[in-house]
Amino acid sequence: MNIEYLRNFVKLAKYKSFSELARDLPISQSTLSHQTSQLERYFFGDDSDIVLINRSTKKFEITEAGTVFLDHAQRIIDLFDACVKELSKFSDFRYENIIISASTTPGSQILPRDIAEYRDNNPNVSFKVKINNSRKSIENIVKNLADFAGIGGFLKYSKDDFDFIKIGEDELKFICSPNHKLLKNTNGLVEFTDLIKFPFVWREKGSGMRNAFKRQFPDYKRLKIKLEMNDNDSIISAVSESNYISIMSEMMAVNAEKAGLIKIIEIRGSPQIVKRDLFFIKSKNKVLSELKNGFWEYIKKKYKKY
Repeated sequence: MNIEYLRNFVKLAKYKSFSELARDLPISQSTLSHQTSQLERYFFGDDSDIVLINRSTKKFEITEAGTVFLDHAQRIIDLFDACVKELSKFSDFRYENIIISASTTPGSQILPRDIAEYRDNNPNVSFKVKINNSRKSIENIVKNLADFAGIGGFLKYSKDDFDFIKIGEDELKFICSPNHKLLKNTNGLVEFTDLIKFPFVWREKGSGMRNAFKRQFPDYKRLKIKLEMNDNDSIISAVSESNYISIMSEMMAVNAEKAGLIKIIEIRGSPQIVKRDLFFIKSKNKVLSELKNGFWEYIKKKYKKY
C-alpha cells in the first residue's frame, strides 16, 4: 500500500473534490480516482461493492466505510512520519523539501533572503515557494499542501488555529502613474475628493492587502472600483501608463517608484492609510522534521523583535 495514496485520500476528504485537488497537485484527476480505487481493492477485494467515496452522485460524499478509513489513514500517516523522523537519526544524510505558500509581500520581499541564508547553511534542504494570496496560502496549510505560509492577514480564519510568527509590519500606500493628473502642482499630496474622481484597480478577493484595506479604510466605498487583478505586477503595469490609481504595499511601491514605474501619493490629512502585520504560519502543533523545525526556529529567532 502506497503511503501517498493515503495522503491524497486525506486531502480529498478536505477538498471534497477530485478536480480541485488535482489542480493543486502534480497529478491528474483520473490518477486520483485510480488511487482511491486501488485502496478500495486493497481493503475490500476486486469483486466488492464497498467504496470509500460515493462516485454515483454529483455531490462529493464519503461513505461510512470511508469515514472509518479516514480516521485510520490519518493515524497511519502520522505514525509513518514519526517513524521517518526517528529513523533519520541513524542516517548520515538527510534531504528535505520545504514547501512554502506565501502572499506577494512576504513571498517576494521578506522570505527570499531568509530562505537563501538558511539554504546556505543547510545545503541538503530544497525550498519550493508558491506565490498565492493570503486566503489560498492559509488553505494550503489547512489542506496540508504546504509546510509553512507567509500571509498578510488571517482573513476569516482565527489566529488560534495556527502557530504563527510575526515577521514584519507593512503600510499600504496609494499609487498612480508618474504622469498622472493628480500630481500636477501637488507634489504627491492630494485631496481624497480629487483622488476618487479617477478609476481604481485593486487585488482580488482573498488578498490580505484588500482585506486590510476594507477593514481599516471605510472610505474605500467612495472609490471608483473598476478592475481587480490577482498580482501586484499586473497592477503596477495597469497603473503606470493610465489614469488608474491603486493601493499597494509600501515595500513594493517604493521599489516600483525607484524604477520610475509609479508614484506614491499621500492623502492630505491621512498620513497613514492602512497598517498591517505580516505572519509566518504553520498548522497548530504540527510535528516537524528536524530540518523543517530548524527553519521554523530560525525564523522565530530572526524576528523575535516583533
